[in-house]
Amino acid sequence: MREYKIRNDLERAVIDGFALPLGIQPINLPSPNQGYTLEFHEGEDGDPDTFSFHIVTSHDRMLGLVREALGLLPEQVTPIMEVGSRDAYRSVDVFMGREEISFEAFLEIWEGFEPVIMEDASIGVGANAEEPFVEVFLDSWKGLLVHVAADNKETVERMLRRHSLHEVEETWPDSLDEVLSPPSHVRDVLAIEDDQSPDLDEVLLQVRECWGLELDVDPDTNVDDAGRELGSTLWHSIAVCLDLNSDESSDHPSGGYITFWITAKNTAEVEQLARERLQKENRWLLQSFYTLDRVAFDERPEALDHLPMKGRKSEVHLVEEDPWG
Repeated sequence: MREYKIRNDLERAVIDGFALPLGIQPINLPSPNQGYTLEFHEGEDGDPDTFSFHIVTSHDRMLGLVREALGLLPEQVTPIMEVGSRDAYRSVDVFMGREEISFEAFLEIWEGFEPVIMEDASIGVGANAEEPFVEVFLDSWKGLLVHVAADNKETVERMLRRHSLHEVEETWPDSLDEVLSPPSHVRDVLAIEDDQSPDLDEVLLQVRECWGLELDVDPDTNVDDAGRELGSTLWHSIAVCLDLNSDESSDHPSGGYITFWITAKNTAEVEQLARERLQKENRWLLQSFYTLDRVAFDERPEALDHLPMKGRKSEVHLVEEDPWG
């Protein structure tokens, strides 16, 4: 696992005393009201009534609040991560834990990646639990969502008062979405010093593997954000693979990043076609998918200019190998 570093050449932006995460560079951004908004949700089908708190406070105060809020989680939790998507038909990639893990295991990984979680403005991370119902989630703008059953509302309110936070009508102004020019710019926070420096994709892959996260989509369907069925689409995927000819006893076995361009009906078919291609070549063992995104036909690489727009059968079009180790 290659260690990441946070850039030391970024100046933290501060608006009227409100410090932003390093990943946000303001352009036309007003300062928010520090505090929280509160929303009630009536339970249905036997589920409890719940309250959701959305909390906004200056970055220098948020870390202590987040650490205390995580303490609301019970002994078993399901990790959650949201990432801005490169997929042509989806704006956000949501990753969920395959199964519950212990809170201690969750917290250990959180602490290992906490600088990235707190500073990067393209990711949101948290966890939830069913018994008792609790969700704690730090969004990409580093606002904190705390969602609890109604009988835990006062517990959260006491915690927020300890941090001198009170209910407000709005935090970030609703008019922010109506600003004509971009209110802010998202910038990279990881230091890329040489070929050994992991980028954000690699760091997030580490998190996904540690927490057992999977993309929260139905592998047997292919729909856009509005739920419309897309049929067959063009996919770009990068798989992390081990070299079958490498020394299995080595602490650092050889491997590679294998890039696929595939036409398929869904993610299940993409994975099947990729695995079949690797088995046929008998050199690589697929470990995990680094990225797996749909690509608009007009955005295909020049090597695939010959592909027809419609009527393509499900198949692997192009494979590129990038060995390491």
